[in-house]
Amino acid sequence: MLIKLLIFAICGWALFKLITNDSRKKAEKKEKKMEKQVATGDMVKDPVCGAYVSLDQEIRIRDGEQIHRFCSYECRDKYLTQLEKNGREIPAESKEEA
Repeated sequence: MLIKLLIFAICGWALFKLITNDSRKKAEKKEKKMEKQVATGDMVKDPVCGAYVSLDQEIRIRDGEQIHRFCSYECRDKYLTQLEKNGREIPAESKEEA
């Protein structure tokens, strides 16, 4: 009885290690993919929260020649509010939305 319990515990521990190692490898692979996209310029950093967003992100505004991309409308609105507090305003036609 004790040997069966010991074998069951060892099998459970081995299965747990296999599952957690697999999820760790997937997370590392996803992180490497994102780093590659950032390095090649396919992703840019959200100026408000620091999240990385794709160049084809639909939430963006144009500030002169520069285009800012945002992860959410909330971040975009925070950015615009911050500009207004600093005495700047982006014209309505420069606010690009899809």
